[in-house]
Amino acid sequence: MTSSNPYQDKTNIRTVLTRGIAGIGKTVSVQKFILDWAEGEANQDIAFIFPLPFRELNLMKGKKLSLMELLHCFFRQTKDFQSIESDDYKVLLVFDGLDECRLPLDFENNESLFDVTDKDSVDVLLTNLIKGNLFPSALLWITSRPAAANQIPSECVDQVTEVRGFSDPQKEEYFRKRIRNQNIAEKIIEHMKSSRSLYIMCHIPVFCWISATVLERMLSEAVIEKIPKTVTQMFTKFLIFQIKHKSQKYQGKCDIDTHMTKESILGLGKLAFQQLEEGNLIFYEDDLKECGIDVKEVSVYSGVCTQIFREEFGLELGKAFSFVHLSVQEFLAALFAFLCFVLNNTNVLMQTTGFFSAFKKSKMSDVLKCAVDKALQSDNGHLDLFLRFILGLSLESNHTLLRGILPLTGSITYSKEEIVEYIKKKIRENPSPESTINLFHCLNELNDHSLMKEVQTFLNRGGGNSLHASKLSPAQWSAVAYVLLNSEEELDEFDLSKYDPSEECLLRLLPVVKASQKVVTRGCNLTEKSCAVLATAFSSNSSCLRELDLSDNELQDSGVMELCAGLENHNCKLEKLVLHKCSITNKGYAAILSALKSNPSHLRELNLNNNDPGETAVKLLSNQLEDPHCKLEKLQLSHCNITKDGCAALLKALKLNPSSHLRELNLSYNQPGDSGLKELCAVDCKLKKLQLCCCNLTDRACVVLASFMSSESSCLIELILNENNLQNSGAELLSSGLENPHCRLETLG
Repeated sequence: MTSSNPYQDKTNIRTVLTRGIAGIGKTVSVQKFILDWAEGEANQDIAFIFPLPFRELNLMKGKKLSLMELLHCFFRQTKDFQSIESDDYKVLLVFDGLDECRLPLDFENNESLFDVTDKDSVDVLLTNLIKGNLFPSALLWITSRPAAANQIPSECVDQVTEVRGFSDPQKEEYFRKRIRNQNIAEKIIEHMKSSRSLYIMCHIPVFCWISATVLERMLSEAVIEKIPKTVTQMFTKFLIFQIKHKSQKYQGKCDIDTHMTKESILGLGKLAFQQLEEGNLIFYEDDLKECGIDVKEVSVYSGVCTQIFREEFGLELGKAFSFVHLSVQEFLAALFAFLCFVLNNTNVLMQTTGFFSAFKKSKMSDVLKCAVDKALQSDNGHLDLFLRFILGLSLESNHTLLRGILPLTGSITYSKEEIVEYIKKKIRENPSPESTINLFHCLNELNDHSLMKEVQTFLNRGGGNSLHASKLSPAQWSAVAYVLLNSEEELDEFDLSKYDPSEECLLRLLPVVKASQKVVTRGCNLTEKSCAVLATAFSSNSSCLRELDLSDNELQDSGVMELCAGLENHNCKLEKLVLHKCSITNKGYAAILSALKSNPSHLRELNLNNNDPGETAVKLLSNQLEDPHCKLEKLQLSHCNITKDGCAALLKALKLNPSSHLRELNLSYNQPGDSGLKELCAVDCKLKKLQLCCCNLTDRACVVLASFMSSESSCLIELILNENNLQNSGAELLSSGLENPHCRLETLG
């Protein structure tokens, strides 16, 4: 693993927010960064790094102290420092785990603080640090799960980065390095690939570890059991192995005490359930005691619960605990809800006065329906995996596994078909696309594939084109999305026209849009409504979208303004935007340029061909190109009614910004004329490709062009001049430029 410095060569960046789902590697990235710095391997431009994890800052809730006193508490070596503010060296404060924060972080109402020696609550210290009131010269690095990242106001964040987890090749590399026996490693890889739902989960490093733990043991011991094919089966096996390991290591027994195991699992499960409902990943001694867990005993479950305690603080802050991964917490929470019904006939999902208080007699199907409803009511999907687990645990095949560690007697009967139909009913009610996709995962946990088979039949008849004439129900559209998302083919490009060139299809397949690297919607009858949805998609935490082609849609200025709301968002990672022939005028151009000014770091390629910007918008575009922060590399402006003054302004911008990133410029089918190119002779830029087809040029323009392409600093390798009146005299001038030893031109058209 390598560590990268998010502040390298970026003088305007103070606060970096790194996002990533639980267990994806955010903390490891931070630790590697600090290790490389401490060992002198990298990041040596930073003088001091102070890691301040939120899970430990939580323990200081209620205390009043200054920033310097806070640092003294965590780092006793700083006791002699009166202040660490200085313009002579860099200081980095690392706040890992924003999602674990139990402080209010009230950015609106907290009082302002400017002196590092002034005392206040840790909450006030943090909000003032992040806002830049306190210690403004410090660099801040904050890590967070996506759902919690919005706690930080966007204006306080200079750069957003993302930890994406393992790619497909990295998944295989992990298993080959983790498993010594390469024959077993290859069998594990083959099995994981055979179950798409498992293979997708493997982008999370912790899930790879869980899977390797389970499958290596099963395959090494030649266990005559069914290899796990669903997420629930994998986690059930993982729990069984951990409990057996605990029994053998700490009690010296091969047999499991099912009664003791039941009490331990109910205690940990209750903790997991309560904290999941409250959205907490970190918990403390009081939380454990409330669930009847012995703090000394919890460290025995090293594979399930990890103890975090740093005695060198010199503070009696207590201990903090967490499950090794959020998914383990979700599994134990689901197991708790399942066992409460099986052992006590209690539906904890409907409790309002306490988890174990008496309630009406329930059926298993009531518990499962209640779980479906609660998951659908969640705004951020925090119960999605919990729902998959509790549905999977309801299957008899998983009861058989659990009977090895728990005193489950008799059979747990309910109608699986009833739950399947209930989930299908919810799908037909058309919840959000993300919720619908999770419901399909739930059907997969229940081994029901009927809806997917219907849609797969459609797709197999002739690809997505078979859907053009088909009136699919919302449920079937959702099934199409699920099938595409779980396809073994990488979602590199999604072309809407191959399925149904309509706004309805785009909205139904929005999860596919988010998961794709490139989306093409050329001529698909999209409107302003589509733009608002797409903006939400490409600015979401989870979006993979890097290229968006909206050519030949009547978006108009109003639609472009909706898109710009997404472009301005710091989460947006869009690199290429094609708006060819979208009826955009000066208002739309102004909105695009305003968005680029607000968030200039991501967009590399912009295609605005066949629109009508007007002179004012071209002037704004020129100003944008003058800005050293503008990262545009390719700009397409053909058929845009740009006059000689507009073209001259664009070329002058390149002259005024010699460090411009622009490498390709297309001004074809405009009206620069010979005089519009006069600025080109003085341009000292890195332009590699210049297209000037049908630009009303004569041989006089060739004087400027020949001079430009033969200058010592010229990088031009392609020049397109078709459909101009250059005549023989112009060709001779260009030939003289080509003969110059400094000329690098490879293509002349």
